Amino acid sequence: MGKNINFRVHLPGWLTKLFPQAIWLLPSGEKTLYLSFDDGPVPEVTSWVLDILHEKNIKATFFCVGDNVRKYPELFERMKREGHSVGNHTHNHLQGIKCMKTTYLNNIEEANNYIASDLFRPPHGIMTQSQYKAIIQKYKLVMWDVISCDYDPSLSPEKCIKNVIDFVRDGSIITFHDSVKAKKNIMQALPTVIDTLTKQGYQFKKIEFTDGAPLIKLSTLKEDQSIQTNINKLLRGAS
Repeated sequence: MGKNINFRVHLPGWLTKLFPQAIWLLPSGEKTLYLSFDDGPVPEVTSWVLDILHEKNIKATFFCVGDNVRKYPELFERMKREGHSVGNHTHNHLQGIKCMKTTYLNNIEEANNYIASDLFRPPHGIMTQSQYKAIIQKYKLVMWDVISCDYDPSLSPEKCIKNVIDFVRDGSIITFHDSVKAKKNIMQALPTVIDTLTKQGYQFKKIEFTDGAPLIKLSTLKEDQSIQTNINKLLRGAS
């Protein structure tokens, strides 16, 4: 039976082609998955996430908000000390389409003063083409293949678990949120997702790239007018 695709959970191919230099998927042929966490660090959730990852001996990738790193540097240092990768998620969780290019890029650089990483993920995964073209000159743009939607308080933890389990594949970059808003869902969903996928034979790794190594992208096709038309329709409907 075909899966009922939810664009919030698993992005359509035409959308990923809009940003052809982004990393959406890292297939290895060895049932490897990449857990990632957005919006932290915050004491209420990030400490717990780090405890779970330590207990299960898993390394993950945290896309941090710069101002949260400024406020909670001890949590950020713990991420690095325990062997996780860190990335930039802007300084104030800015949506690129809601601000000027210069404002957005300056905010990213302000965050980088605290994070010092060449990995970047845009909040909500949306940015303008001019912002995108500037970002990839300095950063490895890491998006996702599957998102749990744990940030949505109207969803149950069981639904968040299903969102992940139903759509993962070799190389999936999975997104959770170590934020207060996601606390209800992530605290129930994350351990179940890890245990279920481990039993299915998957292993978990952090996202890291060695200098000069090729980046594996979901698509290397150049965007065309039909893709631009589709993305414009999507953005007009975004909140």
